[in-house]
Amino acid sequence: MPVLDTAALLHWPAERLQGGIVTHSQLDELRKLSPQRAMLVESIEMEWMSMGTGDAESAAANTGDLPRLSPVDLEILAVALATGQTLFTDDYSLQNVCRSLNHPFESVSNKKSEQQWAWELRCIGCRATKKADSQTEEECEICGSPMKVKRSRG
Repeated sequence: MPVLDTAALLHWPAERLQGGIVTHSQLDELRKLSPQRAMLVESIEMEWMSMGTGDAESAAANTGDLPRLSPVDLEILAVALATGQTLFTDDYSLQNVCRSLNHPFESVSNKKSEQQWAWELRCIGCRATKKADSQTEEECEICGSPMKVKRSRG
């Protein structure tokens, strides 16, 4: 059974969604994005799960993707990791974390990412860098300017 992120719930035909694994938080997200689609998804036979996100958060922090992932993303990643099933997602940050863990993933409708990415906090003033392992952007310890999460150049 595949683990489906919200992109699959929005774009795949109903028959392809059947039997997929999803989270309750995705349904709340789907209701906000497309109430009609949410009603359709609720009528499909799928496995609905809820899960803590501790392992997913740790894995995302290790790759630097944590600032780019929502609570819903982290929960669906946690479900994929716990079940060992393939995660279907167009989110490159989720794909990046899966790749770092050698966890199977496939894209929903976009092109699948091709390589592992690393993220860093980069100062907009002096360009100093440090590992991006928190969800908040910080102030530079050198010059005091804001540090933004950017793809690592190295």
